[in-house]
Order: sequence, then structure tokens, then C-alpha cells
Amino acid sequence: MKRRLLLSATLLLAAAANTFACTNLIVGKNASAGGSTIVSYSADSYGLYGELYHYPAGMHPKGAMRPIHEWDTGKYLGQIEEARQTYNVIGNMNEFQLTIGETTFGGRPELADSTGIIDYGSLIYLGLQRSRTAREAIKVMTDLVQYYGYYSEGESFTIADPNEVWIMEMIGKGPGVRGAVWVAVRVPDDCISAHANQSRIHQFDMNDKENCLYAPDVISFAREKGYFSGVNKDFSFANAYAPLDFSARRFCEARVWSYFNHFTDHGKDYLPYIQGQTDTPMPLYVKPNRKVSVQDVQRMMRDHYEGTPLDLTKDMGAGPYKAPYRLTPLTFKVDGKEYFNERPISTQQTGFVFVAQMRANLPDAIGGVLWFGVDDANMTVFVPVYCCATKSPLCFTRVDGADYARFSWNSAFWVFNWVSNMVYPRYDLMIGDLRATQQEIETSFVQAQPGIEEAAAKLLAKDKASAVSFLTNYTNMAAQTTFDTWKQLGTFLLVKYNDGVVRRVKDGEFERNAIGQPAGVMRVGYPKEFLKEYVKQTGDRYLVK
Repeated sequence: MKRRLLLSATLLLAAAANTFACTNLIVGKNASAGGSTIVSYSADSYGLYGELYHYPAGMHPKGAMRPIHEWDTGKYLGQIEEARQTYNVIGNMNEFQLTIGETTFGGRPELADSTGIIDYGSLIYLGLQRSRTAREAIKVMTDLVQYYGYYSEGESFTIADPNEVWIMEMIGKGPGVRGAVWVAVRVPDDCISAHANQSRIHQFDMNDKENCLYAPDVISFAREKGYFSGVNKDFSFANAYAPLDFSARRFCEARVWSYFNHFTDHGKDYLPYIQGQTDTPMPLYVKPNRKVSVQDVQRMMRDHYEGTPLDLTKDMGAGPYKAPYRLTPLTFKVDGKEYFNERPISTQQTGFVFVAQMRANLPDAIGGVLWFGVDDANMTVFVPVYCCATKSPLCFTRVDGADYARFSWNSAFWVFNWVSNMVYPRYDLMIGDLRATQQEIETSFVQAQPGIEEAAAKLLAKDKASAVSFLTNYTNMAAQTTFDTWKQLGTFLLVKYNDGVVRRVKDGEFERNAIGQPAGVMRVGYPKEFLKEYVKQTGDRYLVK
């Protein structure tokens, strides 16, 4: 989502409520458990309604124009010439399994170009509609901003197809200067990578045309602006265009560190960078110590630094029920001193999240699966959405006119938020019930996947349209079943934990006594650790005498 990395600490603290969101995790095909490329994306922003976008394939007459509205705000920016042919896009994946995600690093604020027509969100979906591969998408996207101007701040894009994953970082040239400076680096097939609102490309091999692409003036423009004065081989895109500060290190790079910490043996080596003890950055990509699965990435998208020095559940900020969440803003002031809260991968303000699975050994219609959920990744269900799907499930749309300020009981975004906001205040007490339902649904999808895809393959061999219809219907059924189950979970949690007590459950039903009346409740009260701290702070005020 759109985020500004501010160079001034004072400005950063003032704007902390609106900064630092979105995470992309990346797995090369030889680093994954099943030989697929895998990328994830959390669209984190207060004010974003989580929905599954759909852009149907189409043929367009010569000279047709397309209006461009800023993805974050809806502001009209201008119009561009439409492509003669556009491809089917569901969410952030197109019919050829091409997937694009992003995180905004902001960078030097003077380089934003308010006169440009193409913003980062529009650029994603234009790239998906006009490209078949990651390399083609890089060219399409960079050509668009060169011709029409780049409206947004500094951006990191993940651009992936079944064979390759690239990270492309881009920033404008300032007001009225058309185009952008950018560099794109291919993640090696046997590596994992990530970015989370801080530019991560430092030095790059300008002679490796197979694995590195860049704007011809990416270095000379930095020299012209006074951002760099060394020799070319020492040029760092990140240092020139997005200098590191505390927020970038602790709120952004720390999320990348957590991913590397889980899947390499070097977490302890990179921790000093996160803690500000060294400015030596983490590598752009690393080899994992084991194969990484789709389910591994889904679990990482639910991460709150548990079990690490950054664990949010281990101090009084977690409250009596050890919640791994903190209210924003990220920073706060006490007695004239500034303090901060950690910003983990999973966060309450997520609009939607996905883990994209792209498989070169399968036909595109079957090989591309966007495991999609709305609201907080930790409390959502990843639903299989096949890249050939020609219709978004109704519950994943703006059904009944739902948006971020208009509730609907038919909206998955609002039902998932309803459930998660019941759990947040009594997290440790209630998360087990949510997790059980979540795991049951997701396990059923994983177990069904081989059979669904075998049936689709048989249809595809006879008639592509039938296979597309089958997978579209399955996607919609999976989403609706998940939605219905989650609504039932919400009513269950409301009854079980109503008024701060816990109702007894046996064999999935609330217990009743011998005459059929509801059984007595359990008064669980507060955890002992919390009560000790409570007495410590209140002294004898509540002492029974």
C-alpha cells in the first residue's frame, strides 16, 4: 500500500499512524517444496476494503482510451491508450499465472511526481492485463511510466511467473519530470527473498543482462541529484533513493528478518542490523535451510515475531490475554520521550492477503492458485482462487454496497472483521477456537486440491471453457462455504464467551443440564500474571479486610 519513508525523524513520528504496511515474501521454484514459485502480499491500510478484484479478458478497438484513477484514493489522474488485447485477471494473478505484489518504501519525497498519470496500483493491474511473463511485465510497466509519467512514491514490486521471480524497485524523478529510475533483480531459483516497505536492492551486477535490468540513467540521475558520488560498482539503489532510518530498519526490515530467521540459520547474524548495532544490510536473497511450502508461507504471513527477541506477547503491552497486537500509531510519547511498538508481518489493518502458487508443470488454468483471504492474515482463511476464474465470489465483492465504512452481513471482509475484533481483546482465551476452524477449512482445501485439479485436467483435455467454468465454480463454492462457516464461528464465539464468562462445550454443542437448561458457566477471570501486576500497581486498594 501507499507509504512514505520520511527522512526526518520528527516528520516520521508525526505521521506514524499512517505509515509502514504491506509485506511480500518470495520463494524461488527450486526452494519450494513442490517446485512452484510462491509469493505473498498483504495489503495493509486503514481505509482499505478487502475484496477480490476481477478484470475480464477483452479485445479493444484501436484508439480506445482508458481512464486511470489512483488506486488508493480513486482520484482521476488522466487517461491512456488501451491495449488491443487484455488478459483475464483475478485478484493479483492473471490467466498465465503472472502475479504482481508490492510494498511502498516512499524514499526521497522530492522525487514524487504529482503530474504523472500512472500510480503504483494502476501499474500493477495494467501490467497483469497486458503481460504473459514476469520479464514482459517489467517492460510493460517501465514503458508505461516512461511514456505517461509515474505518479506515486518509491515502490518495490514483486513480479513472478511459474519460472521466475523478480524484485523491481522504482521511484520518480520529481514534479514534471516524466519517467522513473528503476532496477529489477531476479531472485535465484534456489533462494527466498522478501521486502516490506523499505528498498532492499543495494549493489547490482550491471553486466548480468539475464538477471538484472535497470533504467539507463539509474546511476547518472543519482549523481545529478547529489545522492551518489562514488564509482559505479559501489552504487546502492537503496542508499541513494531510500536512505535507511530507524523506522525503515525496525518497522520494515524487521519483517524480512523474521522470514529469514525462520528459514535460514543466519537470523542471529542479521539481528544486530535490525537492532541498530550495525548498518550492514541483510542480503537481498538467501538460500533456505529447507524446502518452503505454500502452507509455510501462509503461516509466515501470520507471524508476530513469536519466539524471538521481538515477540509482542511477552510484555505488558500484550495485556492480560497475551495479544500480539498493538494499537496504532506505532510510536508514542511519555514524559517527553519517544517510544515505539513493533510492527510484525500480520497486523489488524490488513484489507486482503494472498499467497500465490504458480506451477510450470501444469497448464496455466490449473497451475496458478491465488490462496486469498480478507482481513488480518492471522485470522483469515486462505481460499483457493484459480487464475482462470472469470467471476469473483459474491462475498469477496462490494456486495450490498459494502465498503470500508458500510457494513454488510453478506460481505466476507466485514464478517471476518467481526470475528477478529471479538478475538483481539481476549486473544489467548479465544484464538484456539478460531485456529481450530481455520485449520479445518484450510486442510480440507489442501486435501481436495489434487482431486479438483485432476478433474479440471480431464475437462481441459476436451474443452478449455468447461475446465474454466469448473474451476470458477469451485473457487466460488470454496469462498462461499468459508464465508458461511466463518459466520457460524462468529455466533459460536459470541455465545461461548458472552459477558466475560465461558460456556461449556461438549461434542460441538453447548452443554445443558438434566432438565434441558443451559449448563452453568465457567468464570475464568484474569490470568495469574496479570493479577499479580494488578495488585502491584493498586497496592491494598482492593485488599479484602
